[in-house]
Amino acid sequence: MSSFKELKETAWKANMGLADSGLVIATFGNVSQYDKERGVYAIKPSGVPYPELTADMMTVVDLDNKVVEGTLRPSSDTKTHTVLYRSFPEIGGISHTHSTYAVAWAQAMKPVPILGTTHADHLADDIPCTRPMSDEMIKGDYETETGNQIVQHFADLSYKDIGMVLVACHGPFTWGDNADKALYNSIILEELCKMAYLSCQINPGVQRLYDALINKHYQRKHGANAYYGQK
Repeated sequence: MSSFKELKETAWKANMGLADSGLVIATFGNVSQYDKERGVYAIKPSGVPYPELTADMMTVVDLDNKVVEGTLRPSSDTKTHTVLYRSFPEIGGISHTHSTYAVAWAQAMKPVPILGTTHADHLADDIPCTRPMSDEMIKGDYETETGNQIVQHFADLSYKDIGMVLVACHGPFTWGDNADKALYNSIILEELCKMAYLSCQINPGVQRLYDALINKHYQRKHGANAYYGQK
C-alpha cells in the first residue's frame, strides 16, 4: 500500500473540485498538495482528462522535481509548483487554471484593481500581474522560470496576504495553507476578475475602492479582531 495514500487522495479531491468548479476545460489546470514533513507533494498527472482521473494516478514528487511515487508523468507545471513551495515556505497547496476572466486580465497584462468590498473581503490589494517573461527566460527552463517570474514579482509583496497572481500572457496561480484553500482562491480569483471586468465595462472611469472600506472589510475577516464567521 502507498505511504502517500492520504496525500494523493487530498490532491485528487482538490483537482476534482477544480473540474467541478467550471474553471477548467479539457485537461487544463492542476492542483497540488504539499507534505511539509516529508518534503514532497502530490500533483495531477499531465494530460489526463478529469473524468478519468483517480487518486491512485496522482504523482508524488519532491522539491528536486524527482518522482517519488507514480507511473505517470506529472503536470507540465510541476517545476513551477516546486519553485513556489521552495520560495513560499508557509504554503501547503497550489492551484493553476486557464479560467476565462483571469486569463483575459493576464493577457491584457493588467493587475485587477480593487473596486469593491467582495475583493476587499479577500485581499486588501490589487491582484498583481507579473511582467512578461523575457526571451532568455522562455528559452531556458520555462516552467522553472515561470515560478521565478512569480517569486520575483513578490519581492515587495506578501505571499501570505496575497494568495494569488496573474502571470502575464499566461494565466493565474493561487496558493494557500492546503490544496482546498488554493482551490478556493482560484474560484474567488475568477469571480473578482469577472466583477472587475464588468465594472470597467459599465463605467470605464470607475475608481479604486477607498481605503476606509478596504480596511473595514479586510480586517473584519482577517484582522486581529476579526468577527466574520464562527469561532
